[in-house]
Amino acid sequence: MVNFKYRRWQMNKHINNTNTRCFLKYVLTVVLMASSVWATAQTRLSTILDSIETYNPVSRMYEADIRAMDEAAKGAKSWMPPEVGAGFFMTPYNPQRWKKMSDMEPGMGSFAFSAQQMIPNRRKLNADAAYMQSMSGAASEQRKAALNDLYAQAKKAYYEWVIIEKKKAVLDENKKVLDFMIKNAEIRYRNGLDKLNAYYKAKAALGNIENMRLMYDNESKQRRIIINSLMYRNTEVDFTIDTTIRLKDYNAFVFDSAFFLQNRSDLRALDREVLTNQLRTEAERLNLKPQFGIRFEHMFAFGAQPQQFTLMGMVRLPFVPWASRMTKANIESYRWRTEALNSQRQMIVNEARGMAYGMRTEVETKKRQIRLYENNIIPALRNNYKTMLLGYEQNTEELFMLFDAWETLNMTQVEYLDQLQQLLSLQVEMERILEIRE
Repeated sequence: MVNFKYRRWQMNKHINNTNTRCFLKYVLTVVLMASSVWATAQTRLSTILDSIETYNPVSRMYEADIRAMDEAAKGAKSWMPPEVGAGFFMTPYNPQRWKKMSDMEPGMGSFAFSAQQMIPNRRKLNADAAYMQSMSGAASEQRKAALNDLYAQAKKAYYEWVIIEKKKAVLDENKKVLDFMIKNAEIRYRNGLDKLNAYYKAKAALGNIENMRLMYDNESKQRRIIINSLMYRNTEVDFTIDTTIRLKDYNAFVFDSAFFLQNRSDLRALDREVLTNQLRTEAERLNLKPQFGIRFEHMFAFGAQPQQFTLMGMVRLPFVPWASRMTKANIESYRWRTEALNSQRQMIVNEARGMAYGMRTEVETKKRQIRLYENNIIPALRNNYKTMLLGYEQNTEELFMLFDAWETLNMTQVEYLDQLQQLLSLQVEMERILEIRE
C-alpha cells in the first residue's frame, strides 16, 4: 500500500513538472513572438509626422509663444495705476507760525494727502484687448507653416529611403543572377565549353554590387538620422519603414487665389497680421480721444484752522497738434505696413499658383515616363534577358551576351527607380506648396 502511494506521488510530481515546463515554453514562445513582431514593425509616414508635430522643438516653441501672447492679452483692459501723494501744503518755513497765536491769528499751513485716478475710455480698452488677443492668431498659423516645412523634409527623406530599399532589393536579385553566371561559367570553362572574358566582367560586377550595397546602407542610415532628428529623438534609434508607394493625382485641384488663401498657413498668417495691424491702428486712433480723471486732496490744517479738501475733474487732451504728432505718425506707419502685408500676400499667391501649375505638368509627364518603363521598356528587357538565359542554358548563346542583357536590364531598373524618386520628390514639393499633410 505504501509503495503504491509512493509511485502515485512520483507520477503526480512528474505530471506537475511536465506542465510547468510546457507553461514556461509557452510563455517563452509568446515573448519571442512579441519581440519578433516588435522588431519587424514598420514605421509609417503618418506616425513620423505625428511625432514631429508632438515633439519637434519648433512646434513647442510656437506653442510657448502663443501661450505668452494669450497671457499678455489677459491684462489688456487694465486701468492706469492710481497716484497718491502726501506732504506739507502752503506751510511756513518757520514752525512757530504753525501754531495758533490768538483767536485773531490762527496757525498757518497744513499736511495734505492726495489721490488721483485716470478713467480710461471703454472703447480704448476694448480696442486694446481685441488687438492683443489677435496677436496669437498669426503665430498659430506660422506654427502650421513651419510644421509644413518640417513635414516636407521628413517626407523627402522618407521617400528617398523607400527608393534606396527598392534599389537594395534589385541588388539582391542581381547578386543571385551574377552568382549563377559565375558558377555556371566556372563549370563550363572546366569542361571547355566557354571562355573567361565575360566571367571576369561578372566577377567585377559582383564586386561593384557589394560596393553599391555599402553605399546604399550608408544612405539609409543618413535618412534614418534625418528622420530621427526631425522627430527629436536619439539619432541612433533603429527602425524600418513601409516601402509602399502611393502616387497621387492633382488634376482635380483648381489653383486659384481662393484655394491658396484658404489652404496655405503662411497666407492665413498674413491675413491675421493684417487684421492685427488694423486693430492696432484702431487702438492707436483711440489714443487721440480725450481721457478723463478725478483728483481728491484733503488738508489737515495746523493751528485751529478748518479741515479742507479739493475735488477736481481732469481732462487729458492728446489730440492737440503738439501732442498728437507721434500718434498720427504711428497710424500712418501701420497703414503702410498693412499695404506691405497685402502686397506680400499677393506675391506669395502668384508665385504658388505658377509653381503649382508648372509642377502639376511635370508630375504628369513623369508619370507617363514611369508607365513607359513599367509597361514597355522593363518588360521588353526582362524578356530579352530571359531569352538570352534560355539560350545560354541550351548552349546557343555566349556568356557575354547574357551578361550584356542583364547589364542593360539592371541599368534600366536603376533608371526607373531614379525616375520614381524624382516623381516622389515632385510630389513632396507639390504637397508642400499645397500644404497637404499626407
